[in-house]
Amino acid sequence: MAFDTTHLAQAESSWGIIAALAEADGSVGHPMLRRLSARTASMRDLSDVVHAWCMLHGRLPGVIEHATARNAQPLAEHWLQAASAAFTEERTYLARLTAAAGHAPSTPGQAESEAAILGQRHALGMLSQSDRAGCATGAATALLLDWAAIRVVLDVAAERFGVTPLESVLPIDDEIETVIYTLGATPGVERAMAFGAQQLLAQHRGLWDLLEARASARDHQ
Repeated sequence: MAFDTTHLAQAESSWGIIAALAEADGSVGHPMLRRLSARTASMRDLSDVVHAWCMLHGRLPGVIEHATARNAQPLAEHWLQAASAAFTEERTYLARLTAAAGHAPSTPGQAESEAAILGQRHALGMLSQSDRAGCATGAATALLLDWAAIRVVLDVAAERFGVTPLESVLPIDDEIETVIYTLGATPGVERAMAFGAQQLLAQHRGLWDLLEARASARDHQ
């Protein structure tokens, strides 16, 4: 009984840490996301956002696919496969939005921005291929948690571009919570999952920072 109680407390701690990271360090609190969630958001800014997120997460393989292929946590395999199939729908949505948005808006430092986003994509690829049990799944679960906030802006862009918003089929928070409960069985795995989540969220924050700077540069052209 003592073991069961300890295990349950550890599992609850795992979910609590990652959920808290997503709330404190995720996209939801970034001023650029709040700005773009408004119906009066600039079309140029929305176009830039769509192109940037498509560059980061719109190509295969992505974070979830890398985590599935590396398979450092066999218990996560079936869930990661299902999550990958669901995120494929998000990539399709991103592709439709990118086509509807047309060319990315002219912005000073375009080549440097593209290089920065490709660098972020490479960093996420390395993170999600980690052999450290828990690191890749932490990144994958954080991606899904954070995507709910990102999706708000994508749906605003869809409405402005004349695209019917796609219904999300991604795992809901309760399902992600259950997965984290199951996987965060030891302190070492818990730390690895938290690290993976934290690093992914940092890359997302970095992209919002870049998009905010690009919007400011366009405003001052």
